[in-house]
Parts: sequence; structure tokens; C-alpha cells
Amino acid sequence: MGCTSCSSGKDGQPKGCKNNGTCGTDGCNKLTVFDWLSNMTLPHGMVPFNCIEVRFKNGRKHYYKNTQNLSLSIGDIVATESSPGHDIGQVTLTGELVRIQMKKKRIPIDDVEQVRKIYRKASQKDIDIWQKARDREEPMKVRAREIAIHLDLKMKISDIEFQGDASKATFYYTAEDRVDFRQLIKEYAQEFSTRIEMRQVGFRQEASRLGGIGSCGRELCCSTWLTDFRSVNTSAARYQQLSLNPQKLAGQCGKLKCCLNYELDSYVDALKEFPKTEVKLHTEKGSASCQKIDIFKGLLWYTYDKEPMNWHVLTVAHANEIIKANKNKENVVGLEDYAAELIIDNKADFENVVGQDSLTRFDQPKRNNRRKNRRKTTNSDTKNSNKGAKSTARNPKNRKPRKAKPAAATTKATTATTGSVAAKTAEKPTRKNNKNRRNKNRNQQNTKQNTKPKRASKPENNSKDNA
Repeated sequence: MGCTSCSSGKDGQPKGCKNNGTCGTDGCNKLTVFDWLSNMTLPHGMVPFNCIEVRFKNGRKHYYKNTQNLSLSIGDIVATESSPGHDIGQVTLTGELVRIQMKKKRIPIDDVEQVRKIYRKASQKDIDIWQKARDREEPMKVRAREIAIHLDLKMKISDIEFQGDASKATFYYTAEDRVDFRQLIKEYAQEFSTRIEMRQVGFRQEASRLGGIGSCGRELCCSTWLTDFRSVNTSAARYQQLSLNPQKLAGQCGKLKCCLNYELDSYVDALKEFPKTEVKLHTEKGSASCQKIDIFKGLLWYTYDKEPMNWHVLTVAHANEIIKANKNKENVVGLEDYAAELIIDNKADFENVVGQDSLTRFDQPKRNNRRKNRRKTTNSDTKNSNKGAKSTARNPKNRKPRKAKPAAATTKATTATTGSVAAKTAEKPTRKNNKNRRNKNRNQQNTKQNTKPKRASKPENNSKDNA
């Protein structure tokens, strides 16, 4: 498989992602070509192309001849010719598309060194040996880097690839200068007890072999579909009006990003209509120089040399017209006349629903917790006060004695009251007590109206009592 996270089972299928021939993390599908001729049959009498594309670790591909006319399909694991021994790889392309790919890469079919033979389909024994060799690669890489650091060599071991029969190990490294690794090979052969081959690769080739995620959030172009590495200059960033920040313009390889060349041609075509920024516009109010341009809107910003704070917006047509008038030695009053003709309409012609709606439009609005806290505090205070009142009412010891009020002369309870009874009467009046008092007051009023007969009867009663 292409990625080290997968491992092959008995039938050659990956066990790690369990997708039966494909990779869940897309590590096994580096630089693949879609076979759009797979469902089409060849014309009558046409012999199928006998070369096959085989992919090895980290996108390394080679082309081999199917001299034994084996029935091979995409995903089969085969044993191929190597020097010395044999190698194990996976078939990624068959048929007429292999002819197109070889023609694109300028690989002649009759070249014996570049186009070798396919021995057979890999057996289970071949796959087991190959998988054990692949498991040794990661700890070997760690130990190899330690040895290189111990010898004080300015190089980086980026990857190790074993041959299918585990007879040879290829060490891929990157270095800025030439490195003398004769002593390094001796120590590697003594440490790992296998045949060693050193191969230097560039920084971009290293990134394409290892892969990764770019700043755009997608996989690196060089590890998925980009095969040719064209030179990228800082002029590509200048044409696209980008800031020359090396941290933003550089990729994972440390070089300028390859995607700077993708839209460069369209920017160059658009800039052909724009006047050069070095050309100044001469008017009666003075000469003006260009400060800024907008390629998408086709606008230019000019300022007078005497008034650098006032910017005047001109279109490409107006700027070219003024330059043409300067060449013909015609007088131009000022840039304000041309800038006044340009009316900027800020009204949107359409409504962008996605732009208007916020990302938190489906979230529940936050409630004011301060009010809740205030309510909780007030409720808790009232509850505590009620509890305290109830406790004092239940416990007579906690009650505070009040001053006894003077009672009426007619009531018998006031004459026979004691200290405890007076404390009871000092309590707060209830509804029943209020009713009783009202009735007593009414009776007192009635007795006042009928005072004469009652006064005559009182001494008789007193006489009887005395008797």
C-alpha cells in the first residue's frame, strides 16, 4: 500500500482502513489517473497495450511490460523486475491510457532500462516479506538520523524505502550543499546489515513524497495531482498585488507556493489594459502619481504631488485618455473633472442570504442572568425572614414582650388578667379579635343610650350583694 498506516491481509487487501482496495485517508491514491476507458471495449482486431503502470511507496511510479500476458486489473499486487532481486508494487493503470502517460513523460517503449518486466502476481509469501520490511522503515529512519547527527553531517533523512524482497534499502535525503557520506554508508551497512543506496531529492520532491495539508486546508497539490514543478518567482506575487511576506508565500517545502502560477496568466492579461504605474499624469493643477490599482474593478487611485492626502479615483479609460492628451500636449484642467463622472453605487443588486445571516442565528438568545440572581436573592431573603418569623412564633422564649394596652371596664378578662394573660393580649390582633372588638363597641354604645335604667338598678344589686 502507499501509506504506512495500512497493512495487507492474506488476500493482499488493506486491513487498516478496511475499504477493500481503496484507502480511507487517501494516502494510497497519490497521483492516481482516472481510467475513463475501463468500461469501453477495444475495436475488433486491436491488441491491448501490453505495458502497465505500477506504483510503489509514496507515489513512485514505473512502467513495466506484461510479457506473460497476465490478466491484471487495477489494485493487483505484482512482483516486478529490479536490480538485484524483485520489487513489490500495486497496479494503478492498464490499457491505452498507459500509452498516453508514457508518451506524455517521454518514455520509449523499447527502452530496456526504463521499461522492465513483470514476473508474476505476488504470492502471500512475497506480501509477508514485503510487509515485514515496511514495518522496519520507521525505526530505521529514527536511528539513521541519529547517526547522521553524530557524524555532524548537514543533511536530513526524509524517508526510507525497502525493496520488495528486503534485499536493499533506499535512503532519501535533502541537503543544501554536497555531502560526503562515505563513512555514513559504512555505519549504515554495519548497523542495519543490508544493502544501502543513498538518493538525494529536492525540497519539493520531499514534500510530494511525504504529503501534508496546505494553508488552504486541502492536501498538497504536489502529492495528489501535480507532477511537474515549474519555477515560481516573486514577480508572480507582485502581478497579483500580494504582500511579499515569505511566511505566507512559502509552502511546506520552504519554497514559493506552486499555486502562485495558477492564475498568473489571467492577471497578466488583465494588466495589459492598465497604464504603467510609473507614468505620471500632468494637469494644470500639477502632476499626479499612481498610488493604488484594483484589477477586478478596473480602478486607479492618483494623488497630486503637492496634495498627497487627497486621492482621486479614475477608471482605466480615463487614465489612458489623460496620458494620450499629455502625449499630444493638450491641456488637462484636473483630475476632479474625471473623478466627478465616476459615480459609485453602493446599493447591492441582489441580496446575499448567507452574507446577511450570522453564524449564531440558530443559537438561543442569552437571558439576563442578573435579574435571575436578583430574584433569587430577594426570594431567599424573604424565605429566610419568614422562616425566622415562624420560628419566633413557635418558640415563646424568642418572643419579645410588648406593653399591655388598657382594657375596657366591662370585660371580665381585664380584671382577672395576670402577667402571662397580659402578654397574650399584647399579640397582634387577628380577624376574629377584630370582630369581637367591633361587637363590644356596639354593645357599649347601646348601653350608653340606655344608661338611666341601668344606673337605678345598680344600687339594688349592690344592696343585694351587701346583704
